[in-house]
Amino acid sequence: MSKAHTTPTCPECDGRLTPDRQETVCTDCGLVVAEDRIDRGPEWRSFAEDEGESERTGAPLTRSRHDRGLTTEIGHGNDRRLTGRKRRRVARMRREHDRARISSKKERNQVYAFTEIRRLVGALDLPRNIRDRACVLFESAQDEDLLRGRSLEGFSAAVVYATCRTDSVSRTLEEVLEVARSDRSELKTAYDALNRELGLPTGPIDPREYLPRFATQLDLPVEVENEASELVERGREQNLVGGRDPSGFAAACLYAAACETAHQVTQKAAADVADVTPVTLRSTYYDLEG
Repeated sequence: MSKAHTTPTCPECDGRLTPDRQETVCTDCGLVVAEDRIDRGPEWRSFAEDEGESERTGAPLTRSRHDRGLTTEIGHGNDRRLTGRKRRRVARMRREHDRARISSKKERNQVYAFTEIRRLVGALDLPRNIRDRACVLFESAQDEDLLRGRSLEGFSAAVVYATCRTDSVSRTLEEVLEVARSDRSELKTAYDALNRELGLPTGPIDPREYLPRFATQLDLPVEVENEASELVERGREQNLVGGRDPSGFAAACLYAAACETAHQVTQKAAADVADVTPVTLRSTYYDLEG
């Protein structure tokens, strides 16, 4: 004779239990009887364009690594649990594995340069797409044999600066040099080679791209930033932007807008955020006021 099937009830009020997402809850008194945080969904993903096939995938590919992130690494998490002999064996395996990942001098240069590019992008607070495009640009420079006789640090900084220029991201040359491991001559030599041999579409940056960052550094409100944006547009109509440093022009517009709205900003402070001299800022300010 089979046992009768009994429905589980609430231990407090004998009410009916029902699963609610990750918890089992009593429908009468609301007591949470059990938690179940196990994801019982499928371990595979179906992509929209090919819903008929399910795939198991690992980490996404990335252009910021020489192997696109496909090779594996022997981690260090459980080294403490290993005995002396096993620890030495794992260290030897890890060393040989790292050597096998880099099969040529070209890949060795990529590993070093991509690491430097990732460091620069992080220090400059740039988005991920700038990092990936800079690594692709470095590969193009390698394919054109532009690195011969030039430093890897200079080219790493140059591709980051060039990518910012082509994507109209407001980063000045001084800001890149501040965090780079190369000097100005190395960066400019590499940048000139990239621009000359690869024909980069590096047009002038719109001065308005600098306004939000400069206004934040000068502690100016939004109304001053909006007034400065109008001054930039007026300067473009009067042909005052051409031939000038866009960051210096943006700083001059912020200074002029601050003066018009009675906000206290010195010429030196406005010039410092744009890495220009007060004389340059004053010249642009007089042209705007004239």
